[in-house]
Amino acid sequence: MIQRLPLEWRAFLSKELSSTSFKELTNRVLNAYLSAPDKVFPTQDQVFRAFELCDPLDLKVVILGQDPYPTRGHAHGLSFSVEPSVWPLPKSLQNIDKERVSDLGLKPLINGDLTPWAKQGVLLLNTVLTVEEGRPGSHHDLGWEHFTSAVIKKISKEKSQVVFLLWGAKAQQLKAIIDSDKHLVLSSAHPSPLSAYRGFFGNKHFSKTNTYLGQVGKCQIQW
Repeated sequence: MIQRLPLEWRAFLSKELSSTSFKELTNRVLNAYLSAPDKVFPTQDQVFRAFELCDPLDLKVVILGQDPYPTRGHAHGLSFSVEPSVWPLPKSLQNIDKERVSDLGLKPLINGDLTPWAKQGVLLLNTVLTVEEGRPGSHHDLGWEHFTSAVIKKISKEKSQVVFLLWGAKAQQLKAIIDSDKHLVLSSAHPSPLSAYRGFFGNKHFSKTNTYLGQVGKCQIQW
């Protein structure tokens, strides 16, 4: 599975990837795929897709999700994103797009594939990278959070002037390991229909991100 991680990320995360905890995680995840063939999402070749599309040298923004969509045909390795053929969009993604349109005055997304964001340096990272069909949160006990926390710690330590978008309580738990003196950390409610009206709508995170990137001399994101 680790072979899917680009060499740049393998070098960046070398200490974590050689750890006992990561080896144990890999074994648990592989066993999950073996025990439930065709029922673990995304497919094995897409587990590390967020890293494949976003080079650590180009990293500008991190958007943290929870775990992949548990609906067949939706998850493809990027937080909040879905395959281009999926319509209507999942509710959370619909709300993300509503805020994007309201904040920036753009037209609605033509589909829910956020690959163009990833290719501009947006790491669309879930805290848990796999899930079983129809069972949200089913892989929270495999050890993914240890790995993704290590990723966030490493980015915080080694990079500078990265924007972290923490949507929802779970993402905000990682705020403590991010150096807010070196980075811009923006928090709000989750875009889920259960919480979007409690602070996600109107957070203006898209425009705030681009304003900051412009101020530090980085190319803004074409959202």
